[in-house]
Amino acid sequence: MTPDFHRIRRLPPYVLEEVNRIKARLRAQGTDIIDFGMGNPDMPTPKHIVDKLVEAAQNPKNHRYSASRGITRLRVAMTKWYKDRYGVHLDADSERARELSHQAASLSDAP
Repeated sequence: MTPDFHRIRRLPPYVLEEVNRIKARLRAQGTDIIDFGMGNPDMPTPKHIVDKLVEAAQNPKNHRYSASRGITRLRVAMTKWYKDRYGVHLDADSERARELSHQAASLSDAP
Protein backbone atom coordinates (compact mmCIF):
# COMPACT_ATOMS: atom_id res chain seq x y z
CA MET A 1 0.00 0.00 0.00
CA THR A 2 1.37 3.39 -0.91
CA PRO A 3 1.91 6.15 1.67
CA ASP A 4 -0.90 8.10 -0.04
CA PHE A 5 -3.38 5.84 1.71
CA HIS A 6 -2.14 6.20 5.29
CA ARG A 7 -5.68 6.80 6.57
CA ILE A 8 -6.87 3.50 5.17
CA ARG A 9 -4.22 1.66 7.17
CA ARG A 10 -5.77 3.09 10.35
CA LEU A 11 -9.10 1.40 9.64
CA PRO A 12 -9.79 -1.72 11.70
CA PRO A 13 -9.76 -5.02 9.85
CA TYR A 14 -13.08 -6.30 8.52
CA VAL A 15 -14.28 -8.50 11.37
CA LEU A 16 -15.70 -11.28 9.17
CA GLU A 17 -12.43 -11.57 7.25
CA GLU A 18 -10.62 -11.86 10.57
CA VAL A 19 -13.00 -14.65 11.59
CA ASN A 20 -12.30 -16.45 8.29
CA ARG A 21 -8.53 -16.20 8.89
CA ILE A 22 -8.90 -17.61 12.40
CA LYS A 23 -11.08 -20.48 11.13
CA ALA A 24 -8.57 -21.30 8.37
CA ARG A 25 -5.66 -21.28 10.82
CA LEU A 26 -7.48 -23.53 13.30
CA ARG A 27 -8.61 -25.94 10.58
CA ALA A 28 -5.02 -26.17 9.33
CA GLN A 29 -4.03 -27.14 12.89
CA GLY A 30 -6.66 -29.90 12.84
CA THR A 31 -9.21 -28.21 15.10
CA ASP A 32 -12.79 -29.32 14.51
CA ILE A 33 -14.85 -26.17 13.96
CA ILE A 34 -18.59 -25.71 14.04
CA ASP A 35 -19.09 -22.94 11.49
CA PHE A 36 -22.18 -20.77 11.88
CA GLY A 37 -21.20 -18.69 8.84
CA MET A 38 -23.49 -18.11 5.92
CA GLY A 39 -22.46 -21.31 4.16
CA ASN A 40 -23.52 -22.28 0.68
CA PRO A 41 -26.92 -23.69 -0.27
CA ASP A 42 -27.02 -27.39 -1.03
CA MET A 43 -30.30 -27.08 -2.96
CA PRO A 44 -31.33 -24.82 -5.83
CA THR A 45 -33.19 -21.61 -5.03
CA PRO A 46 -36.94 -22.18 -5.43
CA LYS A 47 -38.23 -21.14 -8.87
CA HIS A 48 -40.72 -18.57 -7.56
CA ILE A 49 -37.88 -16.71 -5.81
CA VAL A 50 -35.70 -16.70 -8.94
CA ASP A 51 -38.68 -15.54 -11.03
CA LYS A 52 -39.32 -12.64 -8.65
CA LEU A 53 -35.65 -11.68 -8.73
CA VAL A 54 -35.67 -11.66 -12.54
CA GLU A 55 -38.87 -9.57 -12.54
CA ALA A 56 -37.32 -7.04 -10.15
CA ALA A 57 -34.05 -6.91 -12.12
CA GLN A 58 -35.95 -6.16 -15.34
CA ASN A 59 -37.77 -3.19 -13.79
CA PRO A 60 -35.85 0.02 -14.67
CA LYS A 61 -37.07 1.61 -11.42
CA ASN A 62 -34.70 -0.78 -9.63
CA HIS A 63 -31.67 0.25 -11.69
CA ARG A 64 -31.06 3.36 -9.59
CA TYR A 65 -29.13 3.74 -6.37
CA SER A 66 -31.18 4.15 -3.24
CA ALA A 67 -30.99 7.33 -1.24
CA SER A 68 -28.04 7.48 1.12
CA ARG A 69 -30.38 7.14 4.07
CA GLY A 70 -31.78 3.97 2.58
CA ILE A 71 -35.23 2.96 1.44
CA THR A 72 -37.94 4.50 3.61
CA ARG A 73 -40.03 1.33 3.93
CA LEU A 74 -36.93 -0.66 4.86
CA ARG A 75 -35.94 1.88 7.53
CA VAL A 76 -39.47 1.82 8.95
CA ALA A 77 -39.44 -2.00 9.01
CA MET A 78 -36.07 -1.97 10.77
CA THR A 79 -37.31 0.40 13.47
CA LYS A 80 -40.40 -1.78 13.94
CA TRP A 81 -38.12 -4.82 14.35
CA TYR A 82 -36.14 -3.01 17.06
CA LYS A 83 -39.36 -2.05 18.82
CA ASP A 84 -40.77 -5.61 18.63
CA ARG A 85 -37.52 -7.32 19.59
CA TYR A 86 -35.98 -4.95 22.12
CA GLY A 87 -38.78 -2.54 23.06
CA VAL A 88 -36.64 0.30 21.68
CA HIS A 89 -38.36 3.15 19.89
CA LEU A 90 -36.27 4.57 17.03
CA ASP A 91 -37.06 7.28 14.52
CA ALA A 92 -36.78 5.85 11.00
CA ASP A 93 -35.73 9.24 9.61
CA SER A 94 -32.99 10.13 12.06
CA GLU A 95 -31.91 7.08 14.06
CA ARG A 96 -31.54 4.22 11.60
CA ALA A 97 -29.85 3.79 8.23
CA ARG A 98 -29.41 0.78 6.01
CA GLU A 99 -26.39 -1.45 6.51
CA LEU A 100 -23.90 -2.45 3.84
CA SER A 101 -24.62 -6.13 4.41
CA HIS A 102 -26.73 -8.39 6.54
CA GLN A 103 -23.57 -9.65 8.20
CA ALA A 104 -22.53 -6.13 9.20
CA ALA A 105 -26.03 -5.50 10.49
CA SER A 106 -26.13 -8.67 12.54
CA LEU A 107 -22.75 -7.89 14.08
CA SER A 108 -23.72 -4.33 14.92
CA ASP A 109 -26.93 -5.57 16.54
CA ALA A 110 -25.22 -8.24 18.63
CA PRO A 111 -25.59 -7.87 22.40
